[in-house]
This record gives sequence, structure tokens and C-alpha cells, in this order.
Amino acid sequence: MKALLIGGTGTISTAVTRQLAERGDELVLLNRGSRNDGLPDGVRVIQADINDEERVVRLLGDQTFDVVADFIAYRTEHVERDFRLFAGRTKQYMFISSASVYQTPPADYRITEGTPLSNPMWEYSRNKIACEEYLVRQYRENGFPVTIVRPSHTYGERNIPLGVHGKKGTWQVVKRMLEGKPVIIHGDGTSLWTMTHNSDFAKGFIGLMGNKRVIGEAVHITSDETLTWNQIYEIIADALGVKLNAVHIASEFLAAANPPMDLRGPLLGDKAQSVVFDNSKLKRLVPGFTATIRFDQGVRQSVKYILEHPELQVEDPEFDAWCDRVIAAMEAAARNI
Repeated sequence: MKALLIGGTGTISTAVTRQLAERGDELVLLNRGSRNDGLPDGVRVIQADINDEERVVRLLGDQTFDVVADFIAYRTEHVERDFRLFAGRTKQYMFISSASVYQTPPADYRITEGTPLSNPMWEYSRNKIACEEYLVRQYRENGFPVTIVRPSHTYGERNIPLGVHGKKGTWQVVKRMLEGKPVIIHGDGTSLWTMTHNSDFAKGFIGLMGNKRVIGEAVHITSDETLTWNQIYEIIADALGVKLNAVHIASEFLAAANPPMDLRGPLLGDKAQSVVFDNSKLKRLVPGFTATIRFDQGVRQSVKYILEHPELQVEDPEFDAWCDRVIAAMEAAARNI
């Protein structure tokens, strides 16, 4: 199989790149080259900004592909560009959407691919929905061979997934845990969530690549393991070898408390909702697929890797100070009642 990945070095796509390279597929990445250190042997890189269409057309020449997968398309102009570039050049175009496109708040916590698409709280999700609608129209009207993939909260060795964090990532929350400082958990921590290791995602994704049965289809890829946020934070604290000092604060309060980052979309429009994913469609299309890395196993790998790589320990003093102010405000309110 000859595959072109647009991006190929992010949290999700890195695992896909590794596993395709291990299989010996002919793999080409198209990206700007900013994170290509350590790519597997045999992976070819076309270094370009995908938005520079003239340069991309010139560099692609007359190449065709069995699969083109775009991991960095977020708005309709991105998929419109991809249609212009790859119509007639690939047997399958895979668009990486998001599980946050599903109805929010959900009418049923059990999510299937038939769950309505609607998220009034997050522009990111509405943009992904618009991308899906455009691509489905191109499939129906022009035969563009699209497959839509919807990942949920996916993590790898370079990141520790959490619910509430700042613009610079989750390290500051981890640092607070290590220092014994109180850590904010949204709501009462009992809402249900699914974490998926990127290597498990990659197995499902590669199973869909070159699969003619998924042309014109949308499929989500997640683990079957469902955890509460309290369990997630406890598992991370255990991996760090510390006792969790949790403070529960209503999601609506957090979003309204002048946070230094957007919480209305990622929190109210996503992580504050209880969701349980039904992966039966994926398992029909990719026989034998199962997610095998439990969260406690995967996050231990992440903790070990990040603690061994100081360059990933990006501090966020603005978010840290905000946490202290919010927690102090809640404590003062309790005292004053």
C-alpha cells in the first residue's frame, strides 16, 4: 500500500506512521518538516506547507496513492483544498474528524456513528461537522472516495491526558500533583470518559486504510475502557507515586471564572459530558480489532517518558496562578456561607 499522510508527526499520526513503517508499506509524509526528527527508516518526506498548493502540486508531480490521510484539516477551506489536490489522485481520502462532533449535550450517553452531529458550545467541533458535510457531498456528487474517522481523547508517550489544563499543555497539572498542591477536577468527577492510547488508535485506523467497505462511511475509533474523571486523576497520581489532592469545581463555574484558556468548548462542549462509545461498527469493518492498552498501563509509559525528557516539562505559571485563585475563591465562598 502506498500512503500519503498530511502531517504524520502529531500525537495520533505518529503512531500510524510507526506502524505503517513497521509493516513495510510505502509511506510518504507531507509536512513542513518541523518535527521530523526520529522518523522510522524508509519514510519519505515531501517538505512543504500543504496550503501552498502550487508548490505541493509541483512536488507531487504525477504521483498517485492508495490512501491519502489528512491529520491537520480543521476547516472547510482545508478539505476544499484537499479535494482540489487529491481528486483523481487517490483511491481513498481519510479525514480525521473528532468525536466532539456528536450531539452535545447528548440525548443518550451511548455514542454510535448514528448519533446526531451537533455541538453548539465548541466552534472547533462545528468546523469539523462542516468539513464532514462538504466531503460527504463530494462523495455523493463526484464520487470522491472519502472515509471519515472520529477519534476521541487520544494520548501517547509525549502527553499526559487530563480534563482541565492551560494553553501550554498538561505538565503544570502534573507539577502540582508532584508538589502536593490541590488539583482541579471538573464537576464531581463522576462523569464518564474514554481515553485511547495512540497505538490502539493506529491499529484501528490502519485497518480502515485501503478498506473499500468504508468508502463513504464515518467510523469512530476509541478504547472500550470507560473511566470516571476521578479514576483518571487517581491513576495518574498513582503513576507519579503521589497522593492526589483533588478539588471538585463545577464545570460551568470554571468556564466562567475568566480562565486563561478556552474552557467553554473543550470542557462544556466535550469533557464535561458523559460518553460511552459503541465500537461495534469499527469491529465489523476491522475484524479482530481490540484496544489492548489499559489507561493505567499507557499513562505509566507517558509519565516515565515525560519525566525522562525535561524539554516536555513546559511550565505554565499563568494557569498555575489561575488554579490558585479559583480554589481560594471556592474556599472563601464556603467559609462565608
